[in-house]
Amino acid sequence: MRIGIGFDSHRFMEGRRLVLGGVEIPFERGLWGHSDADVLCHAIIDSIIGALGLGDIGRHYPDTDERWKDASSIGLLKETIGLMRMSGYDILWIDSVVIAEEPKIGPFIDSMKEEISKAGIPRERINIKAKTAEGMGLIGRGEGMAAQAVCLLVRLGEPN
Repeated sequence: MRIGIGFDSHRFMEGRRLVLGGVEIPFERGLWGHSDADVLCHAIIDSIIGALGLGDIGRHYPDTDERWKDASSIGLLKETIGLMRMSGYDILWIDSVVIAEEPKIGPFIDSMKEEISKAGIPRERINIKAKTAEGMGLIGRGEGMAAQAVCLLVRLGEPN
């Protein structure tokens, strides 16, 4: 078994759509980034890459590479899951948290699990939590949001 932790954060900006866990969330601002800036998917990707011992998300999907400009993070997650399986592993569990003052994302968690499962992680192996920063720091001031994820991988063929 292997465990990995991932983190991502992006600042808000006008004129972009807000995508979390592959779901477009109605909100007046989106997240600034090279891809669709989906902090939840990025944190999950980062945790998988970390568990594989292959660096971090920036090494595999650098923001200097035009291939990833406006890319769907669900697509990047699907690609990462392919890499994980080629390395001989499968996901046992993903635990994640999105930290934001607004918008409230609780009503969208089931839809996020559904979209993430389409990338190749069984829905019943995904947990998503929503937290605030209680008004502290840049997230608390509503300047952006962050996400963290932990994944547990098992070598293919090993008993769970």
